[in-house]
Amino acid sequence: MSYLRTLLLLTVALVMSACSNLHQRETLEFGGDAAAWQAHRQTVAPLENWILQGKLGVKAPGESGSGTVFWLQQQDYYDIRLSGPLGRGATRIQGSNRGITLDIAGQPSMSAPSAEALLEEQIGWRLPVEHLLWWVRGLPAPDSPSRLQLNPDSQLARLAQSGWTVEYSRYQQVDGVTLPQRLQLSGHDMLLTLVITRWEPRNTE
Repeated sequence: MSYLRTLLLLTVALVMSACSNLHQRETLEFGGDAAAWQAHRQTVAPLENWILQGKLGVKAPGESGSGTVFWLQQQDYYDIRLSGPLGRGATRIQGSNRGITLDIAGQPSMSAPSAEALLEEQIGWRLPVEHLLWWVRGLPAPDSPSRLQLNPDSQLARLAQSGWTVEYSRYQQVDGVTLPQRLQLSGHDMLLTLVITRWEPRNTE
């Protein structure tokens, strides 16, 4: 009996340990393996510096368009440039913990504390820029509750967070790290499709 009790306690401890490895605000709905997901997360999370290029499609009430995106990330600083026939001309979003600057072709530069509020005010798009910093890497943002579904390789297949649903249909290997190649965001009457054609992780040095 003592052996069985010890075995039971050990099993419970291992299960609790696996669950505790999930972020406290994450709910793993089904699919994949929690331990493998944590191993994947630990590989991707340290990536804080990159250059990303791709194609972006946008569908919103009364308008739709496509264009290209260039994204430079250096820890807490980002420089996102949208161009092409998006219906609004070239757009540049720069942000850090000191604030956000929005530049739209033919308009004065605008600044605000929040990228999401600034974009919604100026162009009517409620883009979750701060969350995108995580979602584009295939990770949930840590600041709000999330529901996760994993693919057979224990990477994100579907993420629900902050009123948005993010679906990941393709991944790619970049310098030994598995990163999203195609993802689709839907929420707040918008549908965005991002196909990443270039991932360039950069050293933190």
